[in-house]
Amino acid sequence: MTIRFGASPIAWINDDMPELGGDTPLEKVLQDIREVGFAGVELGGKFPRDPTRLRGLLDSYDLDLIGGWYSANLLTRSADAEISALREHLELLQALGCSVFVIAETSNAIHGRRDTPLRDSPVLDAEQWKVFGERMTTVADYVDRHGLRFAYHFHLGTVVETADELDKFLTHTGPTVGLTLDTGHGALGGIDVLGTLRQSPERIAHVHCKDVRQGLFQKIMTSGGSFLDGVVEGMFTVPGDGDLNFHPVLESLAGMDYSGWVVVEAEQDPAIADPRVYAQLGLDALRHHAGLAGLKEAA
Repeated sequence: MTIRFGASPIAWINDDMPELGGDTPLEKVLQDIREVGFAGVELGGKFPRDPTRLRGLLDSYDLDLIGGWYSANLLTRSADAEISALREHLELLQALGCSVFVIAETSNAIHGRRDTPLRDSPVLDAEQWKVFGERMTTVADYVDRHGLRFAYHFHLGTVVETADELDKFLTHTGPTVGLTLDTGHGALGGIDVLGTLRQSPERIAHVHCKDVRQGLFQKIMTSGGSFLDGVVEGMFTVPGDGDLNFHPVLESLAGMDYSGWVVVEAEQDPAIADPRVYAQLGLDALRHHAGLAGLKEAA
């Protein structure tokens, strides 16, 4: 079983907050990612959506497309309507040979709203959890039948943010609903990432590694700041530059024979945290811990 290291372009260009790197040429992003040593990149807002153009662009930098975030609205529309809405995105990922479909519920999410305190994240009642889980499972079944692993992304400012919410999510969804295990969102949301790896290894479809600065996060929560305020303040960083210990995470992945992508991701202000410098720092840290854990990197 082998892993591959990839990068998220969000450190260079933040699609939720275009003033953070929005004027950065896509070619600069891809060149940095390749030269740092990553094998793949996740989809970003500036990427062409024509499969032929996108494949040609990525091939010119010797990068694979890992997948890309899809915003679901299953609290406000049926599973069939969601399937119709996601079909074009799914077909793009299929055409580029992706193995995972990263998705999160965003119909009532607040992570993109700078005027809303992060402590006001949305919550679901018992009946909403039942409907939400049923719809999510139907969509996951569809994606699974089309050859991609469904990878739900728990995320601050959404209905799956806390440990209790993740437990309810796993209880109300079927086995085709995998997870994007995000170390940063897990840590700040109070999710036991190592516990999730131990208890639900069969659900782990994809891995995002970001580090956190707990003190800055607590400042945002206490002051009533928004998620985007936290990004600007620096509550996220790359592995090896924050408060988290990544060795147990990589050991746990090795122990469950994880095979797939491990993505370095950190929502930061690129004017303060040079994306290329921090990407190198994060990749070096993860490679170090992966080597100690016995995780083999694909050639």
